[in-house]
Amino acid sequence: MKALLGASAAVRTQPFDFRTILSVVLFASLSLFLLVAVQAARAADAPAAAQAAPAVPAHNAAPFWREVRQGDVGVTTIKGAETGVLVQVEGNAWRHLRNGTVTYWGGLLLVLVFGAIALFHGWKGQLRLSAPPVGRKLERFSGPERLVHGFVAGSFVLLAVGGLLMLFGKHVLMPVFGHTVLSLLLQVLKPIHNFLGLAFAVGLLAMIAMWLKDNVWDPIDAQWIRRAGGLLDRSHVPSGRFNFGEKTWFWFGVTILGLTVCVSGFLLDFPAILQKRGDLQLANLVHGIGALFMMLLALGHIYMGTIGVEGAFDSMRTGKVDETWAKEHHEAWYEQLTAKGKQAR
Repeated sequence: MKALLGASAAVRTQPFDFRTILSVVLFASLSLFLLVAVQAARAADAPAAAQAAPAVPAHNAAPFWREVRQGDVGVTTIKGAETGVLVQVEGNAWRHLRNGTVTYWGGLLLVLVFGAIALFHGWKGQLRLSAPPVGRKLERFSGPERLVHGFVAGSFVLLAVGGLLMLFGKHVLMPVFGHTVLSLLLQVLKPIHNFLGLAFAVGLLAMIAMWLKDNVWDPIDAQWIRRAGGLLDRSHVPSGRFNFGEKTWFWFGVTILGLTVCVSGFLLDFPAILQKRGDLQLANLVHGIGALFMMLLALGHIYMGTIGVEGAFDSMRTGKVDETWAKEHHEAWYEQLTAKGKQAR
């Protein structure tokens, strides 16, 4: 009994261990703090986690780029036209149209027209004078006219060569000569094309103003149309200074197509005018298609002005034609000159 009372007294009189109590309090407080902190962190991260949770595996970026290719406008700090559009959807359609339809049909038409001219020349040959030249000359083109025509014709040929290389070079030259040759040619011709095109436009405007009055409709042109200029039966068809075929080339080839090509080329040279990619792609198509049609008509004009008609090339080279040539090809013009007292010498 005494032993039990002594043990109980020992227990009651044993002092508290404050370090133990302090450790328990600190542990409990720290646990409560961490519990509250974790719950708060989980609550704060819940919306972000919901937004960041990918609907597909992280390595699959197809849905993202599928949305980008829709052409939607995004957010960017760069100011300007279409700066918020990462991928322009219409560009793919333009590429297929230019590299497919325009290239295929343009090349096919060029080959067909060139082949038709070759077949016609082999069939009919050169259109020769029915009577021998008499040696007396009339001035058909003045010095300034020949100078302007020479510049426009020469620059047109150089521009056409550069344009054909840009459109068909990878299909024709590259398989034969390789990438290096084609790239070197384009490095030279592309800058020439850009700068010479501006000078060509100035020369074209000068030529249009210079020959505008001589290319208006004349009642005698109806006879030329009915008889196709006498090309098939080699008959004599009177005409003014320029026949209806030359007038067609002047209005449709030189004026309409020429100005279309010049304006569209100017917009491509200075893209800041249009800015938007869709507008520039449209200008590129108009420029290319217009230039192809202009080349198709130019093939006929070049043929008739060189080997197709006897004396035609000399008329532009020297500016003078024989009296016989003037009577047979431009009889109405010859009569107008003689009426004004201008005799052949």
